[in-house]
Amino acid sequence: MIFLPLPFVVALLLLILLAVVLRRDEPHAGLRPFLALICLCAVQSILVGLRWGYDLAAVRYVMPVLASCLPPLVLASFRSLIHRDEVVAGNARWLHATPPLGIMALLLLSPGLIDGALIVLFIGYALALVNLGRRGPDALDEARLDDAHAAHRALLIAAAALCVSALFDLAIFLDFQWSTGAYAALIASNANLLGLLFLGLAANVAARARPLPAGAPNIDEAASLAAKDRDVLDRIEHLLVEQQLALDDNLTLSRLARRAGLPARQISAAVNRLARKNVSQYINDFRIAEACRMLRDTDMSVTAAMLESGFQTKSNFNREFRRVTSLSPASWRERNRPSPA
Repeated sequence: MIFLPLPFVVALLLLILLAVVLRRDEPHAGLRPFLALICLCAVQSILVGLRWGYDLAAVRYVMPVLASCLPPLVLASFRSLIHRDEVVAGNARWLHATPPLGIMALLLLSPGLIDGALIVLFIGYALALVNLGRRGPDALDEARLDDAHAAHRALLIAAAALCVSALFDLAIFLDFQWSTGAYAALIASNANLLGLLFLGLAANVAARARPLPAGAPNIDEAASLAAKDRDVLDRIEHLLVEQQLALDDNLTLSRLARRAGLPARQISAAVNRLARKNVSQYINDFRIAEACRMLRDTDMSVTAAMLESGFQTKSNFNREFRRVTSLSPASWRERNRPSPA
């Protein structure tokens, strides 16, 4: 009977996930960091299976180097959803090549320090991820507004996955210190793979939040930063209502800012202070209002109204509809449809 290590099963799931992302009917240029992350998780899972399932010792020289590539790639993936970090990321991009180079140096000079270095690396990048998303969904200003909440949750899951991987690396290290690696194979082949699987799933969720390429944006970076909050919201409401930008399911905070000729942070701050909600909820209020109009005045199905009002997923539409109206779409329609003459 052929022995199939659990890491191979996880690698197969990750490859299926990769195929699903590649089959989506949209350009893949903006998805490259996420695609690379899923691929790297799959390769790392295969190496874990070869090392601990078939006792192929030679891969132990490759595994720590590839493992050190994971945290920088996770950070780069989620940074691709943040417009304001593009200059900073471009200037410091070379710094993220230092972890694998450092691990290769340790392989040659001091292999005993590799485990500790990987643990510090994973925890450090997990903290960097949390810091990246500290402003909540509004921090991901290049994510579709409809998917910004899911992408932000994926960011936090990815940070947790890095911490989990670090903890299990620590467990393997302590197992070698205390019981000469008696349980290392069990720990690596089962528990550590949770981190790889969660990273792959988080990459898939965040990749869905990438917007489709837009045409030439109407950029007005010279807009005054001293504009009043009310003026900002008036300008935004004109775009959302008069130009029906709220119904664009590909809308992001970054694109909204470019259309308005205002900094994204200024829009976010104005919405937070005056509307007492984040930008995603603010935009969704307009979308729900349009969905309510269609449900009341037309015979359009709930699903059609969902799509026409700018939502992409039924779960998000139902959640936001209940937040605004305290009712499900079907219940709201039943209560608000005009009585037949």
